[in-house]
Amino acid sequence: MKQILVSFFLVVFVFGSTVDAQQHRTRAKTSTAKRSASAGGIRDCPDEGRGGDPNLNRRKNIRSDNKRATLQKLQWMKDRPDPKNFTRQTTSRAELTRLGEGRKITVVAYALVARPGSKESCNCGLSAVKDTDNHIVLVDPTIKKPTLTANEADSETAEFTPRVRLDHPNLSRAKLQPLIDVRGRQLVRVTGLLMFDSEHFLGRHLKRHNNWEIHPVLKLEYCTAATCTDTSDAGWKSLDSR
Repeated sequence: MKQILVSFFLVVFVFGSTVDAQQHRTRAKTSTAKRSASAGGIRDCPDEGRGGDPNLNRRKNIRSDNKRATLQKLQWMKDRPDPKNFTRQTTSRAELTRLGEGRKITVVAYALVARPGSKESCNCGLSAVKDTDNHIVLVDPTIKKPTLTANEADSETAEFTPRVRLDHPNLSRAKLQPLIDVRGRQLVRVTGLLMFDSEHFLGRHLKRHNNWEIHPVLKLEYCTAATCTDTSDAGWKSLDSR
């Protein structure tokens, strides 16, 4: 009987030590990864980010796209439907692809604000300005004098991302917001990838028309003339060159 008890406690001790060692290695690996991402910034953050939905994070973290953009009205984004089958348990993005996610589009709109970013799983929880997104509020260009108070609830979203900023450093709040500040709005022509923000669809809803975004923004032009049209390059200047 004594031998059985000794063997039992020996097994428990060895098993407990193994589990403790595995947990210690996991914590150490996670801690090392966090320090690495923090030290090197966004370059050391994997495309799937850290935490959250890795498939959504990969879409947010696309750095470039060579497809030809399709010109769309902002209303076209507003008309995109919600997915019928996307839930916390069913996170396949196949239905979203059928609805248009991943399409490269160009829209003309008024930008009302470019908000500073914060920690997100797609950016590994980094918080430096260079490592975070910027949230741009876009409204219909036919509105005569749009304001955040009156029009944000019917807005669409575009996002500057730190990944794209590695190649296009001027796609930033620091470059766009001063243009907006002059009149409280800035006419812009935005090119990027259509993405459905499934995180905010499932919870933490934002003040906007729906959860379809231009994310990431790959190019942004601003109007420098009395009139600019969506089909002509006259009067448009790239933010990249500002």
